[in-house]
Amino acid sequence: MASDNYKTSANKLSNFLDKPCHDFTKQDIVQYVEQNDIKAVNLRHVGGDGKLKTLNFVVDSKSHLDKILSAGERVDGSSIFSYIDTSSSDLYIIPRYKTAFVNPFSKDIPTLDILCTYFNKNGERLDISSENILFRAQNSLESSTGSRLHAMGELEYYIIAPKQSLYRATVQRGYQESSPFCKWEFLRAEAMQAISECGGKIKYGHSEVGHIYGEENEMEQNEIEFLPVDVEDAADQVAIAKWIIRMTGYKYGVNITFAPKIMVGHAGSGLHVHTKLVKNGKNMFINNNGLSDNAMKTIAGYLSCAPSLTAFGNTIPLSFLRLVPHQEAPTNICWGDRNRSVLVRVPLGWQDVGNMAGEANPQDTGVSIDNRESQTVEFRCPDGSANIYLLMAGLTVAARHGMEMENALELAKSLYVDINIFSHEYEDVQKQLPQLPTSCWESAEKLLLDRDIYEKDNVFPTAVIDATAKNLMGYNDQDLSQRFYGKGDEIQKLVDEFMHW
Repeated sequence: MASDNYKTSANKLSNFLDKPCHDFTKQDIVQYVEQNDIKAVNLRHVGGDGKLKTLNFVVDSKSHLDKILSAGERVDGSSIFSYIDTSSSDLYIIPRYKTAFVNPFSKDIPTLDILCTYFNKNGERLDISSENILFRAQNSLESSTGSRLHAMGELEYYIIAPKQSLYRATVQRGYQESSPFCKWEFLRAEAMQAISECGGKIKYGHSEVGHIYGEENEMEQNEIEFLPVDVEDAADQVAIAKWIIRMTGYKYGVNITFAPKIMVGHAGSGLHVHTKLVKNGKNMFINNNGLSDNAMKTIAGYLSCAPSLTAFGNTIPLSFLRLVPHQEAPTNICWGDRNRSVLVRVPLGWQDVGNMAGEANPQDTGVSIDNRESQTVEFRCPDGSANIYLLMAGLTVAARHGMEMENALELAKSLYVDINIFSHEYEDVQKQLPQLPTSCWESAEKLLLDRDIYEKDNVFPTAVIDATAKNLMGYNDQDLSQRFYGKGDEIQKLVDEFMHW
């Protein structure tokens, strides 16, 4: 019997069908299309460049819709992946029904969008496509540990709009500011509603630290943070969310960028990722004493693989203008509790805090909640240039690696810090800690050194590792900081080039 749980879901299909999206069938999609006057279907797929691609269909008949949903369509793989030859380039894209959502921007032509998976000529999952790499990474982790990785991203972005004279915000002091000082709160709220209707599980949104005044424009930083879900779903919701945020900006005639750095001396935009291991519905990162050994081992995996993980999470030269001291972006490989100067942060997790709601509301004696299951571990160096599927796959591999490392607990203990490592009084500590790469070139070198970790269990194909390293080295940015130091005009050219990479 159907439950009432999904009748209040923001996801229009879940609400109408009264079931969670993971249970959607082909017949459910057909039913929704027929009963909601849907005129068109968009098959969406993420290319080798990490960008969302679109194939438009007009729904001609029920049999036509059935064919689209059952067989998908052919696409030119050589135009989507740089390492597919034109002599044998045809690929299949097959819709994943659980990802179906009503397009929030096609008001005149009601349209249903669905994300797709790539298959090769033999009807097998395409080994080089990013969503299939993530699929294999999750399966490898589960086979090795019995657990699956859950994750969520924090999407930071700047809205670039004509400067306004009223209610000027304070530079570098925009964190969780309210309107009217936060000029574009309404845009963020509208985008959040659309993301939620498309299946994204949102935790909250707020304005961020960055606020920059140029000669003609002002740049306002915002963030939308998600709830942890299975890592494959987490990648899907970030890919869709970035598209929705940009489309909402386009609607209002303002530019939106996820670029990691748009002006030196001002806050950059990251894509922090929170994770936890889940087994039989239980968070494996906690026990009665706090963090479990599983959490410590996973942290060790992230720390061990951190230099090479930048190859998936920090993919353009601008990335390494963000990873500098004193901007809450990490440069050293270390971890700590509640510490925003480290690479891996363990945020507050509601453990041993008593009944705070009861204390704040003494008139209500029935308030109580156990929120410990929300404990996560945050990886803080990625940014908006990431191919979100490859980044999530890399983190999943790193979690497996940490769980399998013989010295994982010792490594984690040796890299724990409880200080602000950017403070001048701790310079000696900072110098002793291992460093993240300082360029795309160095990131590629670290990836090639760690390739056996990623290629284990055939998770990452050799061709993808080689192509990723080649692309990164193609920037020739070994001496980026020295070349651009003090050269504002040259940095601005770099920002313009990678504004929407």
